[in-house]
Amino acid sequence: MFIGRERELQSLERLYSKGTFQLPVIYGRRRVGKTAIIEQFTRSLPTVYFTAVEADSRVNLRNLSRELYAFEHPHSNPDAAPQYSDFYTAFEAAFELSRQRQVVFVIDEFPYLAKADPGVPSYLQALVDRNKDVCRLFLILCGSSLSFMKEQIFDEKSPLYGRRTAQLEVRPFDFFDSLPFLRGMSLQEAAEAYGMVGGIPLYLLQFEGGETIAKNVEACFLDPSSILYEEPVNLLKQEIQKASQYNAMLAAIAGGASQNNQIATAVGLTSTEITYYLKELQRLELVRREVPIIGGGRRATYRISDNLFRFWYRFVMPHRPTIERGITTRALAAVEGHMPEYMGPVFEEICTQWLWRRYTRGDLGFDFDDVGRWWGNDPRMRQEAEIDIVCRDGAATAAVGECKWRSEDFPAAELEKLMGRASLANAKPDVRYYAFSKTGFTDACRAFAEGRDDVRLVSFSEMASL
Repeated sequence: MFIGRERELQSLERLYSKGTFQLPVIYGRRRVGKTAIIEQFTRSLPTVYFTAVEADSRVNLRNLSRELYAFEHPHSNPDAAPQYSDFYTAFEAAFELSRQRQVVFVIDEFPYLAKADPGVPSYLQALVDRNKDVCRLFLILCGSSLSFMKEQIFDEKSPLYGRRTAQLEVRPFDFFDSLPFLRGMSLQEAAEAYGMVGGIPLYLLQFEGGETIAKNVEACFLDPSSILYEEPVNLLKQEIQKASQYNAMLAAIAGGASQNNQIATAVGLTSTEITYYLKELQRLELVRREVPIIGGGRRATYRISDNLFRFWYRFVMPHRPTIERGITTRALAAVEGHMPEYMGPVFEEICTQWLWRRYTRGDLGFDFDDVGRWWGNDPRMRQEAEIDIVCRDGAATAAVGECKWRSEDFPAAELEKLMGRASLANAKPDVRYYAFSKTGFTDACRAFAEGRDDVRLVSFSEMASL
């Protein structure tokens, strides 16, 4: 099943239509669907598809030799393939194939190949420089190690720096693009599933439509044989050498520690000592550092940016000893008891995605540069205040929003509170107010908003019909 990714496919097809040498780089976290995009793109094109493995150079060279031989001799036994003497010679053969016709050459899991033979980037650099004007090779380098791909291709010290002709970062689907993977679920169940795993196709497909969320949690997260049970730990190990300290920090943040000193206390280190780990987690795009989108000046907070990691470190990791003994009741009770609270930030994320989609379509009626949160002191109320969603336009606020993932309707008092706080975030005179609700709105709230062009009440069911 291939869903979505129209923009990525269009980018590759546009490059291919030029009929010249191209070197697009495709990267993104594991399971996000990079290989599926490439397979869809190349399904009717002459293609040498080589997937590197985590093994020594001898194994990878043999596999590459087989793929090149199979391309030139499609009806022959690949076991009869002669082996090239080295990677340079094998790559040279691939370039030679494209002198008379356009050929796609895919090197998937490129980081494995470069680790097996550190000279690979230099070999490719030399061959690209020598052949790019006389061949029609469409060379795709694809990899899942974000840190490695950025260092080996995008860093100015890399031999391949400046050789790429395009780069495609394949990111997880947003909630709305994830819905086709969650057929058979109610809208609320689909949102909760997305909140647990994010927009990774393989993870979304683990959920069974027609089953309760509790049953899906048990099957997907509380069964040690399921692929999601060990997934965050395995992904972390692929990026860093010693994961124990990172595990502790992710667990602390998932448990509610959001500021530097709180995280440091939770893991038993000083604020200075955890700075390095936080920067690494940000580099891996597992944690994001946040400051108020307007005004700044407040102490930064940290959030786990990946839904799977946030859910797993919050609800699975603390209960692993009992889960592995077949006792799932405590973990399941923790999920059921805290799911509304857990879904709060997820619903904010979904509401933000909805705003971006509406803005892209040009039907919001106002402009903005970015969307984020605001928090700070309310001098009138003499207390700390927060605004869930702030649409920033330059140094001012174009719109503010309040998001409620609750089983009761959105009350008028919350809308009035939002309107009172907008000025704290340097609101424009014509600022817009958005109230987002999981269920709906009280009669008083609807009456308050009626007839006002600057107020918009948006229910979750309406959002999903976008």
